Amino acid sequence: MLDPAIWSLIGRSILETFYMVLVSTFASYVIGLPLGVLLAITDKDGITPCAPVYAALGFVINVLRSVPFLILMMTIQPLTRAIVGTVLGSTATIVPLVVGASPFIARMVESSLKEVDSGVIEAATSIGCSPMQIVWKVLLPEARPSLTVGAAISITTILGYSAMAGFVGGGGLGSVATNYGYYRYQADVMYIIVIILVIIVQIFQEVGMRASRHLDKRIR
Repeated sequence: MLDPAIWSLIGRSILETFYMVLVSTFASYVIGLPLGVLLAITDKDGITPCAPVYAALGFVINVLRSVPFLILMMTIQPLTRAIVGTVLGSTATIVPLVVGASPFIARMVESSLKEVDSGVIEAATSIGCSPMQIVWKVLLPEARPSLTVGAAISITTILGYSAMAGFVGGGGLGSVATNYGYYRYQADVMYIIVIILVIIVQIFQEVGMRASRHLDKRIR
């Protein structure tokens, strides 16, 4: 049996993990959603093709996506310290989570928007809709099921990043697994953390899939 103090610590770490994941997901979408829209509309098959913008933005996003999260987290420590005043703890972890997740979300959004039927876009263009109107009234509404699935995948990805951050003082479940399960050789703590993470992932994934099916007009 685990010590009650460990259970209390695990409970607090669950709250810290939800705090990191939800706040960083929201902030990542504030950045990643507009970037994804810009990628989709400036592509060669987009509604406002612009090769230089697409190439430059795509290059930056690909560079950020190619850096492993732990390396990214350590690399931007000066930025993290400038924003929150420290590089340790759950609040500090939000900064690298946002930097790491925003490019991923941008690509997810781009992919979702490109799945929209071109006929719908052509119909909107033929009646004189502006590019902004097409984005807000056609692309985003039509892509909602795919965007919802993408959001569920993004949340679980950010959850995985937050767990990795525990190895460098990031807080949350990852820190408990590292400090107690790894360094103190308490395998039972490690197993419990893994089970909790699996349950959280399943919940987010199921909610996302159910929401996607509800929003999908093709199955209603």
